[in-house]
Amino acid sequence: MTIQQGDRVPNTTFVKVTEAGPDAVESDSYFAGRKVAIFSVPGAFTPTCSAKHLPGFVEKADELKAKGIDEIACTAVNDAFVMGAWGKASGVEGKVTMLADGNGGFPKALGLEMDGSKFGMGTRGQRFSMIVNDGVVEQLNVEAPGQFEVSSADYMLGQL
Repeated sequence: MTIQQGDRVPNTTFVKVTEAGPDAVESDSYFAGRKVAIFSVPGAFTPTCSAKHLPGFVEKADELKAKGIDEIACTAVNDAFVMGAWGKASGVEGKVTMLADGNGGFPKALGLEMDGSKFGMGTRGQRFSMIVNDGVVEQLNVEAPGQFEVSSADYMLGQL
């Protein structure tokens, strides 16, 4: 079943790259006590994700934070090193936290998986964004296949 607004985000484990190496991040503690704008992309370095989705959140980070967002996070079914390299190449430092989900646990727990095998990508997360307040989904924006409209930073700004 797909997660809905008002639901608590299930506990899963992300990994982020730090200067000391990969660091496990439990979603329960990550979302606790704060408002997080999180968006999921089908894959790091993929065309729409690199040209529009991630750059939009980098460009709008200050505006989102001015409207009450404590942290902005990007997640994808990629390993922590790929997410770290993509973040570095995209200039996200201080704007967007890159959360790797190499095993796809987050979209699976949310009911937001997609089959990317037609493109050689296997099972991935759908393109979506959420506003999570203290672990509870306040806004959920899931894209139709092949679309990029409701999960953008601009759309989220309109929801705040």
